[in-house]
Amino acid sequence: MSRLRDAAPALGLALAGLIAWEAIVRAELIDELLLPSPTQVSTALWEDRSLLGPDLVVTAWEVLAGLAVAVVVGAGLAVAMHLFTGVRRALKPLVVGSQAVPVPVVAPLLILVLGFGIAPKVLMVALVCFFPVTINFYDGLRSVEPDQRKVLRSFAATRWQTFRLLEAPSALPQAFTGIRVAAAVAVIGAVFAEWAGSDSGLGHALLTANGQLLTARAFACVVLLFALAVVLYESFALLERRLVRWAPTPDPSGGP
Repeated sequence: MSRLRDAAPALGLALAGLIAWEAIVRAELIDELLLPSPTQVSTALWEDRSLLGPDLVVTAWEVLAGLAVAVVVGAGLAVAMHLFTGVRRALKPLVVGSQAVPVPVVAPLLILVLGFGIAPKVLMVALVCFFPVTINFYDGLRSVEPDQRKVLRSFAATRWQTFRLLEAPSALPQAFTGIRVAAAVAVIGAVFAEWAGSDSGLGHALLTANGQLLTARAFACVVLLFALAVVLYESFALLERRLVRWAPTPDPSGGP
């Protein structure tokens, strides 16, 4: 009940926006070919479910696979940069600089090199996601209180024991923050990769609908992408609450 109460303002704002959107289209203040009404979008979601359902599955698989790669690679890079000074000096500028590469430019190159299969889509999602995972996990590892390290050293703990018993568990809240951010933006990488070259997926369906002036179907694709991002974000938030029970839970109301 508390979570539903916390979500009430967002749901109310969304409902008000949908009502205003519907009223504008019905009053013919804007051409429905350019902006279909919410009821037209919902109709497209239902009537085109046999087309959009398989595309949603394809995109979801690409996103999950790419996100898994990003988590594994990002966690490995974060640990390596934390434990080894030389690795940190060599890799950290490259990790940060990788975010300056425009995604629309990289996607066609990956398709050209890797073909039209799932590999370039997964790699594109991983490239979009690995930065928040890496940096947040790395910052979490570095943010351990020095006094806590001193306590372990007083018990003659090895470097590995310090990492396993103190640093890694302490970094989990920030690591999950990075994963949640990555989950929310992962669909961007999948869509750009599908636009660059694909015969399935919501990105491909969106591009095809735009070309055929099926605006309601295009908006239905956007709704599904939005829903996919929200579901992934909330799923990792739930997983964090289950696994990181010792971390303080932020007050959703914004209070201290």
